[in-house]
Formats: sequence, structure tokens, C-alpha cells
Amino acid sequence: MSEVSVIIPTYNRENFISECVQSVLAQTVPAREIIVVDDGSTDGTYNILSDFGFNSISTQKTVLRYFFQENRGVSAARNLGIREARSEYIALLDSDDLWLKSKLDRQVAAFKNDNTKTRLCHTDEIWMRNGVRVNQHKKHKKHGGNVFRSCLKLCCISPSSTMMHRSIFKDFGFFDEDLPACEDYDYWLRYSAKEDVIFIDEPLIIKNGGHSDQLSGAYWGMDRFRIRSIEKLLNEPGIELVYKNDAIREVILKLAILINGSQKRKKFAYAESMLEKKQYWENILMGDEDD
Repeated sequence: MSEVSVIIPTYNRENFISECVQSVLAQTVPAREIIVVDDGSTDGTYNILSDFGFNSISTQKTVLRYFFQENRGVSAARNLGIREARSEYIALLDSDDLWLKSKLDRQVAAFKNDNTKTRLCHTDEIWMRNGVRVNQHKKHKKHGGNVFRSCLKLCCISPSSTMMHRSIFKDFGFFDEDLPACEDYDYWLRYSAKEDVIFIDEPLIIKNGGHSDQLSGAYWGMDRFRIRSIEKLLNEPGIELVYKNDAIREVILKLAILINGSQKRKKFAYAESMLEKKQYWENILMGDEDD
């Protein structure tokens, strides 16, 4: 049995949650516990999890724990699960995704064989959309080591592929509950500005996309949230100047995209406010480069 707690946040995913949990129970190296945090589901999620034996005496090697909270979003659900976790390592899994059988085994081994004390490991992935496998674009190619610049562009680490030492949350805090989307982008950005990652170049998860309740399709202008994350990072102490300048260049680029999109939607006042913000960061960057 591995010293790993698996955190699964879920909300009205009765069509996915059973297969998701089964993919954890089928691991060649069992997790110590599976913690499902139900973010206020109103469908049959609870009944499905009860059939598995969550929060009841079980003969399973893996302890099954269930928590319910009023709907507060995925970050709040993840954070509750992380705080309740009892293991040295935390593995995240979104309730519409699946793990291949050797996922935990390969990551536990990767940590054991790593001499650099790296605290975050992620893996490659298989993408499915509406039941059909799709190819990733080149920009989504994963890697290890220093991933900060990749994290600036887009979310280059899938939560479902990660395993982390629990000390990360003491040093970097938890997922930002004020972000309605891109909360994973925000977290990997904060982490990668200061530490490297381990990457297993092997698809060990299946990401299921194309369904209507995905956060990526719930909001217009997703760069709004990425910009907020970059600006938060720029206010943090201890960020190297070269990283700060990379971050400023990226926020300027994302602001330009957001301004263009806002104007197309005739959100002219918002576009004007973003233009002022863009000019502010351009002036900051110019000053840094002059120095």
C-alpha cells in the first residue's frame, strides 16, 4: 500500500464518478485512502458512492472517505480534501477523468528514484472528447524540470496527473477559492516560479472532455483569470527578475487578446480598463529593461 491520499472533488457527476473511483481501486499499488468531496451534488452521486462503501466499515485495502459541502467550487472542494488527507503524498483526480492501472506505482517509484527532492510529479495523458481519442497540439506537450515559461502560456499540468508531497501546501498555500476557473493554472504558476517538477513521459491518465459542465466552457475570456493569476504572482516576494519580466510580457500579451475579445463583444468600458492595465505593465517592463 502506498502512502498516498487521493482527492476527488465532484459535482453532479453521477455519469462519471463510478468509473473514476474504480480506476483508483484498480491501481497495482493501492492508495491509502480515497477522499471524495461532494461539492453540493443534487443528482445520484451520493447513492453511487454509498454503494462503494464510502464512510462505512469496508474490507477494502483503501479507506473510502466522503465529505459533503454546499456548492463552493472545485478549489474549495480540493482544499477540503487536502486538509483532511492523512498521507505523506497527495494525488489529485478530477471526477470525469480516469487513471491507468500503473499510475500510482509509476509515480511512487519516480519519487523514490529522484535525488533532487522535487516535490511535484506529473505524467503524460490520453485525451478523449465525447468518447473519441483526440491528438494533443504541440503547445500541450508536457515536460519536467523548469516548466515556468510553459506554465505562463497555458495550464501545462493536468491536476489528475499530479502527485505532490503534502509539504507543498504548507509552503505554497492552497488552491485559490476566489478564482471561478483556471485555479490549476494559478497553482502551477506559483509553484513553478520557485521549484522544478518531475515528469513521467508515459500516458497514465485519461482526460475526458467535451461534456457541457466543464469549467473551460463556462466563462468567456478565460484569460481574465490567467491575468489575475500572473498579477498575483508579480506581487509575491522572492520571484527572480527574469521570471518577473517573462510574466509581465505574458500578461501584456494576454491583455491584448482580452482587449480584442472585449471589443468584439462590445464591452468597450471593460476593454478600456484593460488597455489602461496593459499600458501600466508596458511601462513597468520598459523600466525593468532600462535598469
